[in-house]
Amino acid sequence: MKSDICKLSNDTVSLENALKEAEKIAVYAGLDAKQTGRLRLLAEELIGMVPSLLAYADGDFWIEAEGKNFTLHVSLTPSSIVNAEKREKLLAVSSSGKNAAAVGIMNKIRIAAELMLLDYAEVSSSMPASYDFYSQGMSSAPLFVDPAWSLQAYRSSAEQEKNEKWDELEKSIIANIADDVLVGIQGKKVDIIVKKVF
Repeated sequence: MKSDICKLSNDTVSLENALKEAEKIAVYAGLDAKQTGRLRLLAEELIGMVPSLLAYADGDFWIEAEGKNFTLHVSLTPSSIVNAEKREKLLAVSSSGKNAAAVGIMNKIRIAAELMLLDYAEVSSSMPASYDFYSQGMSSAPLFVDPAWSLQAYRSSAEQEKNEKWDELEKSIIANIADDVLVGIQGKKVDIIVKKVF
């Protein structure tokens, strides 16, 4: 079963519609109140990063359910107006050498999507060291053309290091509820997929 596809924009109506779709599909799938709440939380987390991504792309949101297997999708079609200035803004680092925007799991997922929306070949050649989370999360995913960024791959790397990255994961709603989050390229689009089995 697949929910309706919601066109995403920066207005609150489109974001509310996406959350209503999450609740509607939870009812159709027979989720209990706790499971419905968790599905809505995942949708809120995913939708929460969309406004900044819409500066680079047009977006759609939907949920697919097969039994108790759920995938939440945000599909982003890159805008033709992404230019060198936006690339510079994305790659700008503070004087400390750390990119404050790369703090928190949701921001890491958002930046992974932004990097894929931009000219990845050009961006990756000048990627700051503070984006090491990006390479640590790369893995192959059959859904995507190129390697995708995976929360599970990043979690495995962070688990070995047991440092601030691990602490960040422990505090993240999406890292504690989702089975995985994938960010990858499908055709000319960048997709963010959140997976959860109830």
